[in-house]
Amino acid sequence: MPSPAIEITGLTKSYDGTVHALNGVDIQIKRGEFFGLLGPNGAGKTTIINILTGLVFRDKGSTKVFGRDTVKDYRYTRSKIGIAAQEFSVDWFFPIEKLLYYQAGYYGIKKKDAAPKINDLLERLGLSKKRDARLRQLSGGMKRRFQLAKALVHDPEIIILDEPTAGVDVELRRDLWQYLKDLHKSGKTILLTTHYIEEAELLCENIAIIDEGKILKEGAPKTLTQELGTAGITINISDTNIELEQFLSNYKYTLDDNRLHFSVTDPDQALPKIIKSLSEAKVHINSINSSRSSLEDVFLGLTGKGINE
Repeated sequence: MPSPAIEITGLTKSYDGTVHALNGVDIQIKRGEFFGLLGPNGAGKTTIINILTGLVFRDKGSTKVFGRDTVKDYRYTRSKIGIAAQEFSVDWFFPIEKLLYYQAGYYGIKKKDAAPKINDLLERLGLSKKRDARLRQLSGGMKRRFQLAKALVHDPEIIILDEPTAGVDVELRRDLWQYLKDLHKSGKTILLTTHYIEEAELLCENIAIIDEGKILKEGAPKTLTQELGTAGITINISDTNIELEQFLSNYKYTLDDNRLHFSVTDPDQALPKIIKSLSEAKVHINSINSSRSSLEDVFLGLTGKGINE
């Protein structure tokens, strides 16, 4: 079996011996997977990324990229990763196109070889007309696009995105989402940190919910909402004098006047079966409403607080 793209085991990190940023984090990300770290600001997401990329030393545990230790094999593991960080760590007075050539040069890519990739990134990310602009002259959204271009210039196998759409407008956010989907389809492994629920649900195959330096739960977004959330179906019926127990014995439900409420894990799967059972009981249905949990409900249930608290 090939090694995972990213493997984190027992990772701990504290600052000044008092602030515990990470408390025994375990994460495994398969090759080609789109994985999300979902948690509020200060949960430990950026610390994990900084340890993976060598910007912060771990206290205990191990961090591996394609089976090789990120400390012992730093040159190899760093070459496999492209990171779009939250903070901008470039010279603000150089044109962004030149900054991308410098970034390529850090990975040993010659200018003539880097040119096609840089031109393609500038075009795909809507930065072609700004290639001669300095970073300080760009809008917040364009700065985020530049960060992504910088992460991709050496064509890494793993892309790490630390809150890539924080502070950008809705239109740009959706454009970036589509681009990230395209990158994933091309086979890239993507690690995304976010505190946007919608972003994690839309993009990620699997997520880990993190809070106060601990992984609370991991799995596919839909699976987590089914296992840990609550969902329901409410059906208004005309006749409440019909004996329903024998037809609805497989369901957990309550009857209030002419309203049947079912507690289910997956409304989409349960609803056709419930309707069939009611039809067999010759119950006339007036209206149907369904509700389902979100990842935010799951997060609230695990932590006792909202993700932006």
